[in-house]
Amino acid sequence: MVSRDPPSQMPSGLAVRDLIEDAALGLKIRLVAGAAGLGREIRHPRIQKSGLALVGHLHGLVATRVQILGGTELAYLEKLDAAEQTKAARELCSVAPSLILVTRGVEPPAPLVVEADRTGTPLAVCAERSSSAIGRLHTILDERLAPRVRIHGVLVDVFEVGVLLLGKSGIGKSECALELVMRGHRLVADDVIECDYRPPGMVFGMPAAPLRHHIEVRGLGILNIKDLFGVTAIRERKRLDLVVELSPGEAEYDRLGLEDTTRDILGVPIRSACLPVRPGRNMSSIIEIAARNELLRQAGHHPARAFVDKLERGMQDRQAPHMPERPPSSSFRAVTVPPNESSAPPPVSPRRGGR
Repeated sequence: MVSRDPPSQMPSGLAVRDLIEDAALGLKIRLVAGAAGLGREIRHPRIQKSGLALVGHLHGLVATRVQILGGTELAYLEKLDAAEQTKAARELCSVAPSLILVTRGVEPPAPLVVEADRTGTPLAVCAERSSSAIGRLHTILDERLAPRVRIHGVLVDVFEVGVLLLGKSGIGKSECALELVMRGHRLVADDVIECDYRPPGMVFGMPAAPLRHHIEVRGLGILNIKDLFGVTAIRERKRLDLVVELSPGEAEYDRLGLEDTTRDILGVPIRSACLPVRPGRNMSSIIEIAARNELLRQAGHHPARAFVDKLERGMQDRQAPHMPERPPSSSFRAVTVPPNESSAPPPVSPRRGGR
């Protein structure tokens, strides 16, 4: 049974200017031409080698990828005359690529620089080799271009299980999170959770920047969990392992726990549970039990199914016809009793001196 989460998808795209200026990239990039196109967006996390585009074969070239010109491509361009270099540069820039990056610190041919300026195509040079540049670009683009979504709820790390608390406003999500923090668990995010997808099939959550380390409790206002409980009470980022929806007491819920209900977030099915909220019910303890139960399930043990299977086996054993046990034929042996020693009672001596 799958329930789908309807939050809106955030736009995914990274401007070339932001990529070049990102200190986390770790590449020494120098812009050579095409400054007018620094606002173009990169929308694909994988780079593309542009060798075939230099010979006019543009099929399969994705403009929103970073185009790499390495040693092989530059060696081919250097063998061409000026007219052929201009033609190759025009073919490459005709698709309006987001960024053309030349590796090894080699200066690009003059026709390519002229064509990049004419079309507003960013042309940059980095000092690193192609393999190193490609690896760092993949790392930063996977981070910056990951599919993202914002969810209203509370994310808590309970026994290393990322528990996402959902429910109507005022039902007690933040209060449950505060009680869990007081029990020694860690708060990740309250109110607004920034979720992003990471292969293979994982969703991570983190707080929105203005709300980091803060939680709102009705009657007390905004609290700083890091200042109240220390750094061990907060966590900056956590994978979503379990979705717990807090619902009013009259809502329908699973009594046995046999069905695996999931909630779809960024295309990833995450196990979910619906917990009814009632006066006097210790929700923080129940959420701890839900996290422990999730650990058992991740280890391959399903307590509810194991219990039902045990009951079914017991019922089958009771319904089976009862057959008397016989000894094995090999060990069965008849015993003959002599007639005079059969079942005759022993002789009784007459009583003497009795009344």
